[in-house]
Amino acid sequence: MRKIGLIGGMSWTSTVRYYQIINGAIATRLGGLHSAPMLIESLDFSEVARTQTDEEWERTAAILIDAARRLEQAGATALVICANSMHKVYDQVAAAVSVPILHIADAVGEKMKADGVKSAALIGTRNVMTERFYRQRLVSHGISLTPPDLDRANEIDRIIYEELAHGKATRNSERTLKTILTNIYQAHVPAVVLACTELEMIVDVRANVLPIYDGTTLHAMAAVRHILGE
Repeated sequence: MRKIGLIGGMSWTSTVRYYQIINGAIATRLGGLHSAPMLIESLDFSEVARTQTDEEWERTAAILIDAARRLEQAGATALVICANSMHKVYDQVAAAVSVPILHIADAVGEKMKADGVKSAALIGTRNVMTERFYRQRLVSHGISLTPPDLDRANEIDRIIYEELAHGKATRNSERTLKTILTNIYQAHVPAVVLACTELEMIVDVRANVLPIYDGTTLHAMAAVRHILGE
């Protein structure tokens, strides 16, 4: 097996989920007492959360570049940035190391393309929903995305940063997401992309009114395929 490196801590709750999915999949595939060779560079989320200005994003990129280099030097053969929003600096980080960085939108887009899904609504943090860095990457896989709803983006952003990033999953937030997904379904949108690694805490991916493409799970499974050399 090849060793994977995770840039985590953004937030720690989603990093836990990556660790669970990757090790669970390796155990299922190989049996016995197998688990994944893995390195984790867990950052202090307070240093990069709510990044907005160009200067702040440059600082965030530098923090992730340092983490990526440490993981590469420690023997990781590929890296995963365990946060959708931090893929805004993906290009800078990828250019700073010689090992591949698995892009979360590629994992989602490849699965949707394989399933024959050509359009979807995107939900996640405000910058993921409204900026181009994630949307364009998904569009490059032949997926058209509905225009972002700013009120929806602001409410989901609040839930993520004020609740889910702290490990809290309230009933009110579950109801809010259920209403949002029902409205998307009623608008005849064929699928939804969960483009936030914490949203699985309040969205039942397997039992919903329309197909849900959970970026966390798909990204983690891309890491599993790398580990197994597939």
